[in-house]
Amino acid sequence: MKIAEPLFASDCRWFPERLEKYRKETRVINDHEFIFVVEDTIKGYYHACSVDDIAEMIGHIPVEDYGEMKYIILRQPKRKEALLSPVWGRLIYSYEFEGNYFPAIILEAAEEGFLLEFSRKLSVGNVKEIERLKKDGYQFVEDRKFYQAQVFPENVRSTLLYRTLLHEFGHYRQYLSVVEDPGHEDEEFEEWEKRRDYYHDSILSSEKEKFAHSYADKLRKKLENEGIIPLEKKGKINYDLENNTK
Repeated sequence: MKIAEPLFASDCRWFPERLEKYRKETRVINDHEFIFVVEDTIKGYYHACSVDDIAEMIGHIPVEDYGEMKYIILRQPKRKEALLSPVWGRLIYSYEFEGNYFPAIILEAAEEGFLLEFSRKLSVGNVKEIERLKKDGYQFVEDRKFYQAQVFPENVRSTLLYRTLLHEFGHYRQYLSVVEDPGHEDEEFEEWEKRRDYYHDSILSSEKEKFAHSYADKLRKKLENEGIIPLEKKGKINYDLENNTK
């Protein structure tokens, strides 16, 4: 069992870049242009957030953290991908879309009736993740082997809007802090360009996750205290690509 490779050797795109049926929409948020790409869902899957939902949330993220972020992808994972590499979302620092390369945040479609399961032998990370999921509205029950929670669209919407989206922007904020290191203004650009990705890659994954969680938690708390979130639902969510209807 493994995620399928491209059919043609000339196609070197990573699997999240290989979109099929989709529509795209340009939004200018705080004078910054984003391109939203909504991939058609397959039977049994749904996008929990609308473009309007996500655009409004991005509008409350600090503008200085946008950097060169361009693409927001609402993606339909292949069934094998959802089984082998399930995620709420991803950040890709250089995402190929229609021949152009820009940073992208990907939010994955969810499967109807999906059941979250965690072994009763919880790691420290999983304990924290369950607490975050509870804050998103998931209700866990336990049996002899697992902690389980039924996944509902309203919970997925909360997870994607108030946690995943902010988390991925947190990863990008950390990347920008390395790329825009003020100690390298006088260095030859090509030399610094080679070294900056090395510096970012040298940060431990656990430290990257810690930074992104902290960024998301602080911003979420700020927006909750200001009464900005939870957001009222806006816009259409699942689309029929030909008729443009729910």
